[in-house]
Amino acid sequence: MEKSSPRMTGGTRGAPVNSSPAVAANAEGEEIEVLESTDVLPVAPEDQWKSLFDKYDPENSGFISTERFRDLLATHGSELDPHKLEVLLALADGNADGKICYQDFVNLMSNKRSNSFRRAILQGSRQLKGCSLRDEVGLGLSQRLVRHVAYETLPREVDRKWYFDSYTYCPPPLLILAITIAEVAVFMYYGFQLDRLVLQVSSPSFLKSPLPYHPQLRAQAWRYLSYCFMHTGIEHLSLNMAMQLLVGVPLEMVHGALRIGLVYVCGVLAGSLAVSVTDMTAPVVGSSGGVYALVSAHLANVVMNWSGMKCQFKLFRMAMALVCMSVEFGRAVWLRFYPPAFPPCPNPSFVAHLGGVMVGLTLGVVVLQNYEQRLQEQSLFWIFFCVYTLFVLCAVFWNIFAYSLLDVRLPPPP
Repeated sequence: MEKSSPRMTGGTRGAPVNSSPAVAANAEGEEIEVLESTDVLPVAPEDQWKSLFDKYDPENSGFISTERFRDLLATHGSELDPHKLEVLLALADGNADGKICYQDFVNLMSNKRSNSFRRAILQGSRQLKGCSLRDEVGLGLSQRLVRHVAYETLPREVDRKWYFDSYTYCPPPLLILAITIAEVAVFMYYGFQLDRLVLQVSSPSFLKSPLPYHPQLRAQAWRYLSYCFMHTGIEHLSLNMAMQLLVGVPLEMVHGALRIGLVYVCGVLAGSLAVSVTDMTAPVVGSSGGVYALVSAHLANVVMNWSGMKCQFKLFRMAMALVCMSVEFGRAVWLRFYPPAFPPCPNPSFVAHLGGVMVGLTLGVVVLQNYEQRLQEQSLFWIFFCVYTLFVLCAVFWNIFAYSLLDVRLPPPP
């Protein structure tokens, strides 16, 4: 869906570059953030880029001047969205040494991110020009939704504008919706089967499903993930579903299904493994591991970028999220130590919540901070991912050897 707004100007040769919304820096000269275009000139093989580069580099120096790069953009300006043309012009004007090398040229024209090129953009302090995205008027319903999501999840105005201009609802945010629908369907199925909707865990058949994690059945590896589709009752499902939809869907719209799915699945897996290590006799059900990973990552991102977050009532929203998390966690703690209806099997553990929080505050924060940047290029992402992988491997060995070495007395299988 193409978006247009009063602040977007035409892509002409004389377009003013210093009003580009693609360049931002604060007054203290902190690091400048630049987002590169997603609608570049028509895709061409590298030999065609070389031919085009050589045309503007007749001296074969390996560089083209920013003036010649501006001429190239002006020649093809009609093929670009006007706002994207402003971005490219700002990149051309901002190169500190006045030259663009061939690799930076290919990276830019092929939409490949280049940290070296980004660092070359703009020296000194330069303020973001143009009006705030919130000042846009005459927007349709879908555009207002995208703008709202941008202000809910992104701390920098330049990121919000870029997201608003480039988001197309393709692909739609279906991952979190699909997970939620599956959880509701499973709950309704077992609700009718067990003939109860509240405190289903008190039913003698509750743990006979192939979905929950049970310490006696820990060799069935799928249970470390499938437990997230089963809940202890409608009160458990409702709180998780509310947080999952209100936080997870906007995050998926901004960061994509792959990133959000990674955080969610890592939170779910960390939850069951944490229980198998610290609460060895208890079963696990519920999606709290994945939900808490997403919510804690989002809240941590809001706190770390508090001054940049411009969402309305952000303090109230954050307080409500913390209240919901606390109520759900308190309910889980109470249920764990409540006398089980069918001893010696204890009620489901609450430790999965803590495993999800730890994933959110480490791996999740890195994923959410690196908006539209390739995770494989982020060293901090790989550090946390390696730590997470090490935890998973240690937990696997723990499950293989520790139960027998410690002579843990497990409850009978369901």
